[in-house]
Amino acid sequence: MKFQSLILILIFLLASTARNQALLDGYYPILPLNGYDVIEIAKFAVTEYDKQTGAKLKFKNIIKGESKFAEGFTGYHLIISADNGSISNNYETFVCTTVYVPTWKLISFRPVQV
Repeated sequence: MKFQSLILILIFLLASTARNQALLDGYYPILPLNGYDVIEIAKFAVTEYDKQTGAKLKFKNIIKGESKFAEGFTGYHLIISADNGSISNNYETFVCTTVYVPTWKLISFRPVQV
């Protein structure tokens, strides 16, 4: 009986380790997309892009979002909709933050067809 219990514990620990490694390696969907923190990250991306390029985009909504956790940082890959005057376009953006300095950094922002 003790041997079977040890085997079950070992299987549980291995499964838990594999799951944690998968979380560190891949992107996972952000749910819900309308959460306050996700919307703030998307708005930051638009505002930062406007500052860098002189564009006058206005955030509209988030179409898709996923995040990746790695050693020391979290990356947010978002597909957002933003208005440029009367025209609405979709943009792919990547924002990251580090554990050490909790500020956001815009890595990329580009138009995309969805």
